[in-house]
Amino acid sequence: MAMASAGLYRRTLPPPSIEFASPEGKKIFTEALHNGTMNGFFKLISYYQTQSDPAFCGLATLSVVLNALAIDPGRKWKGPWRWFDDSMLDCCEPLDKIQSQGITFGKVACLARCNGAKVEPFRSDQSNIDDFRNRLISCSSSEDCHVIVSYLRTPLNQTGIGHFSPLGGYHAERDMALILDVARFKYPPHWVPVTFLWNAMNTIDQSTGQHRGYMIISKLNRAPSILYTVSCRHEGWSSVAKFLTEDVPLLLKSEDLKDIQEVLSVVFKSPPSELREFITWVAEVRRQEDGNLTLSEEEKGRLAIKADVLEQIRSTALFKHVIRWLDSERSCCDTIANVGDEDMLSALGARVCCQGADMLTGCRSSSGNCCSQIDVKHLNVGSENPVTLISGTVTTGGSSEQGVDVLVPLCQRKPSSLCLCNEGQCIGMHPSTADVLTVLLFSLPLHTWSGIKEEKLRVEVASLITTEDLLPLLAEEVLFLRDQLHFLMTDNGARSD
Repeated sequence: MAMASAGLYRRTLPPPSIEFASPEGKKIFTEALHNGTMNGFFKLISYYQTQSDPAFCGLATLSVVLNALAIDPGRKWKGPWRWFDDSMLDCCEPLDKIQSQGITFGKVACLARCNGAKVEPFRSDQSNIDDFRNRLISCSSSEDCHVIVSYLRTPLNQTGIGHFSPLGGYHAERDMALILDVARFKYPPHWVPVTFLWNAMNTIDQSTGQHRGYMIISKLNRAPSILYTVSCRHEGWSSVAKFLTEDVPLLLKSEDLKDIQEVLSVVFKSPPSELREFITWVAEVRRQEDGNLTLSEEEKGRLAIKADVLEQIRSTALFKHVIRWLDSERSCCDTIANVGDEDMLSALGARVCCQGADMLTGCRSSSGNCCSQIDVKHLNVGSENPVTLISGTVTTGGSSEQGVDVLVPLCQRKPSSLCLCNEGQCIGMHPSTADVLTVLLFSLPLHTWSGIKEEKLRVEVASLITTEDLLPLLAEEVLFLRDQLHFLMTDNGARSD
């Protein structure tokens, strides 16, 4: 005999909300549709999903919107299909941490940005109800943008605390918004008065001390690949971000610096130990399929973009200063310069293979040892875009195994102290330490450098970190990282402009 266990089955939707599928809700929908403020609804409803975990409201909301905007994730979901699912949105923070602690407004914005969306976040203390209503009307009348709201359920007389959901439309005469609640196991889609919704957004998230709010999400017109992202996957990310955005400006202001090398020493000589992990690179990860080592045209295209970004970094004057500083540090100390062991192909391959395993196979290992049998191959050597392929085997529970491939551009430079060598050929996995530190400097808020006392030096630094002279791909990467850092630091209440 089957036994049923006790649990919760839905909630009664309390007023002032009106259930979307009720006779009154249908009437409101029909009127709003006639008035042209439901155009965004049809895309959203086509990809509407229920959050797969009680804490995944932000991830599910983002998945719905990213799919509705037809943004290609550039990586597989299951089988051969590329598709956004809340289980894939872990580039900023591990899923198990979100599962236990939820996710903040700034990190949802950061996730949207690193997955190919344009994000305009508005906390309630930086906006007002009239601006919110106008933006809601604009997005509801279009298929090109959507509104995500972060709100407290209590002002809507609902059970629970903070929540994220997309808005599906607007009724002007009744001044009501349609919440497509991603917690469909609890409440169905429902209409709410905009004044009530604004009051629910105009609340404080106790985890950050910052106001909730809303964000406008649209498709970002950029190259179909990114190389760098800010990572919150390690516990020390907050102290690193604080060091870079608050401590570094104060240190630069307090010391009498004479040249660029001294500036770099201030930034890199005594940072938190997790600095090297704060900006990480996005690798191509795929399942091994019947030992196939060929690359699809899409994979080749994305890897070519990554290679172009790397070359653009290395062509900057700032990169040359970073190399000079790293070379000088290697000979006299064991600070950040001695991260060469972590640049070993097999070690980095195992780590990236393990991170990709969660997305591809469901393996969730924090030990970094879920990938074994690491093998390194070089593909298309001698061609325009050679590739390093790191293959590993992932144990997925029990005794089942899955092969995983990691693809990165192959270094084509002459051997140097910044790359590993084999028989006179550079075999280093890139981005290297020098690449990452260079792009980190580019991504820091502009106010970071304003306190340098020596005017000539201050002007020189400004000329090195300006995005105006960067080639388009690198400029996009830098602005992307600045946006991410801004979203994360506003969660901490820090200045990031």
